[in-house]
Amino acid sequence: APVSWRLIFLVSVPIGAVGTLWSYLRLKDIGDHRAARIDWLGNATFAVGLIAIMVAITTGIRPYGHHAMSWTSPTVMAEFATGFALLALFGVVETHIAEPMLDLRLLRIRAFAGGNIAQLLTALARGGLQFTLIIWLQGIWLPEHGYAFSQTPLWAGIHMLPLIGGLLLAGPVSGILSDRFGQRSFTTAGPLLSAASFLLLIRLPVNFSYPVFAILLALSGIGAGLFVAPNRAAVMNCLPPRQRGVGGAMATTFQNSGQVLSIGIFFSLLLVGLASRLPGSLYRGLVGGGVTRAAAAHAAHLPPVTTLFATFLGYNPVRSLLGAHALAALSPAQAARLTGRTFFPHL
Repeated sequence: APVSWRLIFLVSVPIGAVGTLWSYLRLKDIGDHRAARIDWLGNATFAVGLIAIMVAITTGIRPYGHHAMSWTSPTVMAEFATGFALLALFGVVETHIAEPMLDLRLLRIRAFAGGNIAQLLTALARGGLQFTLIIWLQGIWLPEHGYAFSQTPLWAGIHMLPLIGGLLLAGPVSGILSDRFGQRSFTTAGPLLSAASFLLLIRLPVNFSYPVFAILLALSGIGAGLFVAPNRAAVMNCLPPRQRGVGGAMATTFQNSGQVLSIGIFFSLLLVGLASRLPGSLYRGLVGGGVTRAAAAHAAHLPPVTTLFATFLGYNPVRSLLGAHALAALSPAQAARLTGRTFFPHL
């Protein structure tokens, strides 16, 4: 990120190519095959309906008029209405077609429905945790500990590694042990451990000790790792063999939906919190730092999403909010203080 975000493709493209080639050469298809027709109407209503809802979520976190977000705008309401109407139509189509894309009748199987709901909720929780902690690291903790704003995307990822480490450690072990001792205890203990780590994270001070933070991240990752493999095994094992293909697709859809929803929900929560307190705090801080009242008022009334995106992308938030003209009117010492690493985190 500090060099160029496009460099991510130097990692993802080779891994994707090697994984595809390895899968083609090494994996054996032992499924129960039978001819089936493509569910064109189901595909169309599901795809367009889901896209409309995702567009509505993306649009909803943008400012609208004098509002910090656009959830009540006619455009967002129309997008949501279109999306939900098409998904409702999709549900009707899938229950009246011989070979549906997603067999909704599988949700009558209690273990299948429960496992997928649990997967949706845990994906929602993990997405919200990662998003919120990255904002916390990039906007407050890392600048306070000497990191330039332009370097915070990289170092936020590095500081979040204990979460991934816990997941990588617990995932395979949980899969092996659950095959031997059953899935229920692991699919229950995992989310409980993650929830406990969330509660402990709430107790951390803003300027936390990193070793404690890393331990809590690792616990959260271990909780996720304990849950994922046993839950997927339980979901798949309760299905008839011929339904495992469509069942696996449905399980993946629930997981991906949770990740998408988490961004809209938790971004909105952060924006609500910022909109209620940041403008006044920002105005007082800027005026106290020598900025004219007009320039401070202009910066304070910019949508909170501006501040969040500046923080998230590694830009200096105050420099982005004030602009070059307002900074040029200050003395070098005043400008350095306002755009330094402590002023914005304290706000």
